Amino acid sequence: MRRILFTAAIALAALPSVAMAHPKLLSSTPAANATVAKPTRLTLTFSEKLLAPTSGVDLTMTGMPGMANHAPMPIKGFKTAVEGDGKTLAVTLPRALPAGSYDLNWHVVSADQHKITGKYSFSVK
Repeated sequence: MRRILFTAAIALAALPSVAMAHPKLLSSTPAANATVAKPTRLTLTFSEKLLAPTSGVDLTMTGMPGMANHAPMPIKGFKTAVEGDGKTLAVTLPRALPAGSYDLNWHVVSADQHKITGKYSFSVK
């Protein structure tokens, strides 16, 4: 019995394995914690190809100059698309973002079918 189990373990170890890594955010424009001038496009580049229909972002304005008690305001009307080699998620805004602080929450799915999420902040001057 031990010999059968040992042989089975060796056989399984010899099979080619499938890498099931999750996508990782490699870079973004604007970068996390950056201050930029009125962007009309945001990009997020990941370590793996993304599934376009299940990947996207939520963008929220969290502060506005001169308004100390500015309530978080979701930004709507933008388009997202997976571009290039399938690893870049691009967000095209209908107009430049006004001065303020923003939170960008992203969610992506790659070939392993696991949803991965993340968040970063940036400011517009």
